[in-house]
Amino acid sequence: MLGYGKKQELPVIVLRDADGIADAVRAALENAPEDERPGLERAAAIIAEAATASDDDLRARWVRRHLTAAGVDGPADSVAAIKALRAAEPGLTLGWAVRLALAAKSAETATPGEPPQQARGA
Repeated sequence: MLGYGKKQELPVIVLRDADGIADAVRAALENAPEDERPGLERAAAIIAEAATASDDDLRARWVRRHLTAAGVDGPADSVAAIKALRAAEPGLTLGWAVRLALAAKSAETATPGEPPQQARGA
C-alpha cells in the first residue's frame, strides 16, 4: 500500500499572516498622530506576540475554537469532541480528527516554554 507505515503531517495547513499585518501597523505608526501612537504600539506588540505561536499552538486554537462553537467543553479527545471536529470539517477523516484532538490536548497540558509532546500516531 502506498504510504503505509509512513509518518504523515497533519492535513491542516497553518496560514500565518501576522507579517503582513505587522507591516501595515508599522507603516501606520510611522505617520500616526501622537494620540493614535499608543494604540498602534500596543497593536504592534500584540501582533509580534501572536507571530511567535507554533503551528501546534495554532492547531490547538483551531480545535478549541471549533469545539467551543459546537458547545463541547470537555476534553479535546473525547468522542463528542471528535464528532464535533468532523462535523465542522466534513472532509476530515476519523484518524486525522483524533490526531488533531490529541495534539490540542497535548498543547493544552504542556508546561509554558516546554514543547508539546507529539500526538500518538502522528
